[in-house]
Amino acid sequence: EYEPGSWIDEQALAKSYGISRTPMREALKVLSVEGLVTLIPRRGCYVAEIPEREVEEIFPVLALLEGRAAHEATVKASAEDVCHLQELHEKLERCAAKKDTDNFFEVNQEFHRTLHEIAGNRWLLQFINEMRKVMRLVRYHSLASEGRMEQSVAEHRHIMAAIGKRDAESAERLMRDHLLSGRDAFAKPQARVARKKSSRR
Repeated sequence: EYEPGSWIDEQALAKSYGISRTPMREALKVLSVEGLVTLIPRRGCYVAEIPEREVEEIFPVLALLEGRAAHEATVKASAEDVCHLQELHEKLERCAAKKDTDNFFEVNQEFHRTLHEIAGNRWLLQFINEMRKVMRLVRYHSLASEGRMEQSVAEHRHIMAAIGKRDAESAERLMRDHLLSGRDAFAKPQARVARKKSSRR
């Protein structure tokens, strides 16, 4: 809920959770280790800002991991699992048609989480979750690129078709391409403008 670079009011946050500042500080230390916040001596705690160079480095690695998860999920998915994924995909279609960026982002997150759970590989899930926590700080802005939502949902259609056909190799390749398309969208001028506006809030 906090924009990258924004200051975190520890006292107000602790009060909102009904806890003292000591456990709040401990929680923020954990988030700092995970790379989600930055603790600056005598200045306080800030939501982490991910340099664009690091984003460029993370996307290809995440694409490999997500591709493998799609492969394993395609092999292991039950008919019920495929139906559930299809329902989530249809929600994405509706969000894209309405240009509802906020709900599209959340449903997309749920789609990918569901796919990872179906894959059932705890190591993949652990690594992907760690990287996605960091990438949540920047991925929303990739949707600001003109036509990205429509492109993303079209990519999901192809992924779903591959899963439906039990074509694990195609599902893996399409998922990798999908993540790399997100990287390209993040680098587009519209997404840069959105990030600059966000940083000025």
